Amino acid sequence: MDYDDMLNRAIEETPEIDASSERFDVPDPDVRQEGNVTVYENFQATTRRLSRDDDHVLKFLQNELGTSGHIDESGRVRLTGEFRERRISTAIDDYTDEFVFCSECGLPDTRLVNEQGAILLRCEACGARSATSG
Repeated sequence: MDYDDMLNRAIEETPEIDASSERFDVPDPDVRQEGNVTVYENFQATTRRLSRDDDHVLKFLQNELGTSGHIDESGRVRLTGEFRERRISTAIDDYTDEFVFCSECGLPDTRLVNEQGAILLRCEACGARSATSG
């Protein structure tokens, strides 16, 4: 058996690996308008799924959307201005790319750690550490 035959056989016998992140599913933002305020109803469900601090995610959203906001007593976020679900979803996707998924292995098994004043993304799966923008 020559090299090409062995390679073809190995490819045929290799199981398909699903590279998607099906096990990591962030809930779609449930938003509604109240006058000039956008209410993000399921904000805390999102932050729990991301395993991130509410204030950190809110700060990122405020920067991405260019607005102010706060978390009300029931855990919803109230953002000043009108924002569609798609815009908030895009901002959450950007957050997960920067602060949740490992830049080395692509898994969401990470946590934010503060080392010598710098916030790093540390992967529990592969051990990689990478700097974040804050």
